[in-house]
Parts: sequence; C-alpha cells; structure tokens
Amino acid sequence: MQLILNGEQREFSGVVTLADLVSQLGLDPRKVAVERNLEIVPRSSYRTTALAGDDRLEIVHFIGGG
Repeated sequence: MQLILNGEQREFSGVVTLADLVSQLGLDPRKVAVERNLEIVPRSSYRTTALAGDDRLEIVHFIGGG
C-alpha cells in the first residue's frame, strides 16, 4: 500500500490499520501523535483506523531530553 508519510510517498506491506503502521515503523504508540488526512487520530482509535492507499499521514514522535 502506498501512503504519504510526513510528505514522502512510501510503500508498506502488511499494513491494515494505523496501529500496524506505527508498529512497523518501530514507534511506541504512547509517544506519537498522528494526523491522517488533516485530522488528528485519537490514540484510542489507532487499532480501528483502517488505512487506504494514498492516505496522507503526519507522525510526530515525542522525544524527551534536557
């Protein structure tokens, strides 16, 4: 499936839901915020949010530091 992730078109296989994508990217779902087609997706909906080809996703990963 082709998705536009952070402005870059990328190909993913085995990805059905937003939770699948976050997992495949190796990200901790507790530390990311996701926007899908200009709408923020609540973390509680990652497992039920189905992805479609050419969805536009922006993923922000929170990193702590000092």
